[in-house]
Amino acid sequence: MTTDKVKKSFIQLKQYCEEEAFMGYDPYDGLNSSVFQRIPLLHKIPLFRLAWIQLFKRSPINIRKWAGIEPDYNPKALGLFLSAYCKLYHHEAKDEYLDKIKYFIPKIMGVQSKGYSGSCWGYNFDWQSKAFFQPKNTPTIVATSFIANALLDAYDILQDASLLDTARSSCHFVMHDLNRIEGKEGTFAFSYSPLDNSVVYNASLLGAKLLARTYHHTKEPILIETAAKAVMFCCGKQQENGSWTYGEASFHQWVDNFHTGYNLESIAEYMHYSNDQRFIEVLNKGYYYYIKHFFNENGIAKYYHDSTYPIDIHAPSQLIVTLEKLGKIEEKRTMIDQVLDWTIDKMQSKKGYFYYQINQFFTSKIPYMRWSQAWMFLSMSIYLQHFLPKTEKI
Repeated sequence: MTTDKVKKSFIQLKQYCEEEAFMGYDPYDGLNSSVFQRIPLLHKIPLFRLAWIQLFKRSPINIRKWAGIEPDYNPKALGLFLSAYCKLYHHEAKDEYLDKIKYFIPKIMGVQSKGYSGSCWGYNFDWQSKAFFQPKNTPTIVATSFIANALLDAYDILQDASLLDTARSSCHFVMHDLNRIEGKEGTFAFSYSPLDNSVVYNASLLGAKLLARTYHHTKEPILIETAAKAVMFCCGKQQENGSWTYGEASFHQWVDNFHTGYNLESIAEYMHYSNDQRFIEVLNKGYYYYIKHFFNENGIAKYYHDSTYPIDIHAPSQLIVTLEKLGKIEEKRTMIDQVLDWTIDKMQSKKGYFYYQINQFFTSKIPYMRWSQAWMFLSMSIYLQHFLPKTEKI
């Protein structure tokens, strides 16, 4: 596969996202349904809320318009797009990309969650999981980490002190508003949100990643000391074969592709910014497990370590993000090309957007903005930054 194919694919995706003004639906936005909200009593029952979300998430037909769900901005998607345009600007410092960077920053600032001790973000919908219920705009460590890191990406370009200040404020949220689940020898995991005490390894590591990157700028010992304890907790949960389950709860015992990628990139970023090399063996074991178990010889990115289906668009997009953070993007160029080639051929619409999932018996072609388009937009921006000649414009 050539960079020309990726460039053409990316231009089509970029045109689609810009025409949609970066707004769209989400796999988990079912509870935004005006129809659901009018169902007496049932909309307050957790099991019914969970079933309703799964109906929309698993349906290959987009029934959201009929259910009274409107396309919307997703805060995390805005962060991913901001990071992507920063990548594009590094490849070619043109006004179009700079304008988009400046476009996303106030939008991100305008959708912060209110009432917390630091800058933080959640999702634009109520969310029921097996572990907890989160009302719309409840801040999470995951959304906050991705968005604050995007603001740091923009800070590297604009040198606007307010962006660094906001990222530092997000660290305050992580350290003071989230719950801590204690482990051995003073280690701990951050909770997913201020409303729960769940242990989700990728979430806690993403929080540590943000603390470490902010420490790189501010040199505050408390940031790196706190990050180290969270990293140590999660590295201690790695299984002998190099994998991690999603979390500690009995219903979080699966091993999947992109959350493993989150773990690896977060550990790598912590090590990079802290110069703490204690976790190199953990990182290497996790990396070899990731490469060996989640990608097959045909270029298919598997969701689970032991099953090809569903083939989820988030998996191939995360590959490039992970390999860049681990400094292995050039080394794995052939593998990346194979995965992107398959993904473009099998999962991109003629309209430019990427499908959500290919299942064994059907394909969900719903164009989710956060889950599908934002991640592929970022992934392909990284690819083009690394492999498109500097003299060639996008």
